Amino acid sequence: MIRVSVGNAVGTSRLQQFPPALGGTGGVGGGGGGYQPPGTPADGDVETQTNWKGYFNVASYAPYFNVDTDVVVDRLISSVYPMDGFFRKIDANPDMYGPLWITTTLIFMLAAFGNFATYLMQRKTDLNIWSFDVGYFNWAASVMYGYAAAVPAIFFFLFQYFGSRPSLVRFWCMWGYSLFIFIPASVLLLIPVEFLRWVIIILVGGASSWFISLNLKECTEGADMMVLIASAAVLQFTLALFIKVFFFA
Repeated sequence: MIRVSVGNAVGTSRLQQFPPALGGTGGVGGGGGGYQPPGTPADGDVETQTNWKGYFNVASYAPYFNVDTDVVVDRLISSVYPMDGFFRKIDANPDMYGPLWITTTLIFMLAAFGNFATYLMQRKTDLNIWSFDVGYFNWAASVMYGYAAAVPAIFFFLFQYFGSRPSLVRFWCMWGYSLFIFIPASVLLLIPVEFLRWVIIILVGGASSWFISLNLKECTEGADMMVLIASAAVLQFTLALFIKVFFFA
């Protein structure tokens, strides 16, 4: 894995807000809402606190990619072991590098292994009816990027509407890491035994849904959001079923 470092070491920051609030007041929690990259002191000068250069400037997103390899690895491990307190680990410095890397890797693996899995199943009958389906890549990219971006945003607004105070960037981070478990699963789904494939995807979908449920419950701060949490878990499990049915049928 590549080590990404675009600034100082990650410290206590205010990356929970997206986009970061400009100026010295406002923001989540009622404190100084100024944009502060990782490692920036709370009383930094105005120029440092207003580095948000707009949605279409790459430099505005640099702090969200300021993460070391060991931090990403620790979060990957926590994503497959939900009891490890994942949401607390990303509380101060949620990153976008991990989710982007995970989603992109998963897209290529689903497209390649989905075709290979079809080949393994069909070679038992007639190889003449098999051909490499480039459309798998288009479907994988559309579904995975769309899911990783849109679903967290939708639940962010739903949680806000029902009185919670979530963080959009933390939702993006959490949902992105929740997809990691599908990467090793896509390798196991190459096993040309349909029954084992269903067992694998049910276990993986259940684990990923559990990860989403536990972390959403932790971020609701005691509010009764069980309907939304259950909906998110069902949607995550539905994604797992889609991967099985579409790419590994």
